[in-house]
Amino acid sequence: MIADLDALPKIGAPAVRALTQAGYPTLRDLAGVPRAELSVLHGVGPKALGIIQRALEQHDLSLG
Repeated sequence: MIADLDALPKIGAPAVRALTQAGYPTLRDLAGVPRAELSVLHGVGPKALGIIQRALEQHDLSLG
């Protein structure tokens, strides 16, 4: 199953809230964003970052 670029993958409610509040409401918005910038957000840990990276890779995209 290929991730939808217009939605965030299933990463947990705290991570979704943090990303949305930081201006990243969709998977597409996260392409090229440095992992370090995202990891400081509350609820966005290594597990969520891994899920996001794998979802981006399905579209030949990546975190920065």
